[in-house]
Amino acid sequence: MEKNFDINQQGYSIRCKLLINDNDKQTRTFDNVVIVTHGFGSHKDTAGTVHFAEHLTSKYKNYAVIAFDWPCHGADARKKLSIPECMTYLTLVVDYAKTELQAQNIYNYSTSFGAYITLRYLIERGNPFKKIALRSPGVNMYESMSNHVSDEGFAKLKKGKEIQVGFDRKMKIDQAFMDDLKSFNVRDHEYFDCADDILILHGTKDEMIPIDLVRDFAENNVIEFVPVEGANHPFQTPNHMALAIHQIIEFFHKGD
Repeated sequence: MEKNFDINQQGYSIRCKLLINDNDKQTRTFDNVVIVTHGFGSHKDTAGTVHFAEHLTSKYKNYAVIAFDWPCHGADARKKLSIPECMTYLTLVVDYAKTELQAQNIYNYSTSFGAYITLRYLIERGNPFKKIALRSPGVNMYESMSNHVSDEGFAKLKKGKEIQVGFDRKMKIDQAFMDDLKSFNVRDHEYFDCADDILILHGTKDEMIPIDLVRDFAENNVIEFVPVEGANHPFQTPNHMALAIHQIIEFFHKGD
């Protein structure tokens, strides 16, 4: 069962989707909540998120999944992307899981840009998550984002102008956004304190984020790393996505 709702806090309206098992239609609280965050240019309503929630909630009881749109993505109303607002969105969704759903355990399953925000969140805001699964994490987010910007775009940014980036939906960024991305490189930070609770999956054919960078990041922090043979950045092939979903669900449930 899926239910769309908004979190209206601090002047923001965060577009969310609650995904639960059909048998839990009358249930209002869940001990275990997985927060799913998407990549740059994506949104909360992906088939991969639905499949993940279906598999998780049919296999294990007392789990709910919340997916939400980052600022400027999907159905979100904002027009200009900023890292601090992304961090605030994640905080507010975590707070919702704790207070409204009364979650005892909060998990994080994040992809690409969402994984970058999550890794940054751990350093700058702390770790509210029992376990974290990162698929195709943006460990080189500044370089990856720079690939979306033309030479003309960089020239405009340097002049103090905003430019449009994105795929189906365009959003504004400015030089401050790029500087903010550049100021926090996840590879410059240590994650030993939570390494045992993190799983990273990355495709060997990822065309946006080189697997060697991610493998090195995982090894340097003693994080479990699963290379997925033949998978591209979005894990477009159903078999690759199914493998990732299975691994993540078992990782979350292991030790419960």
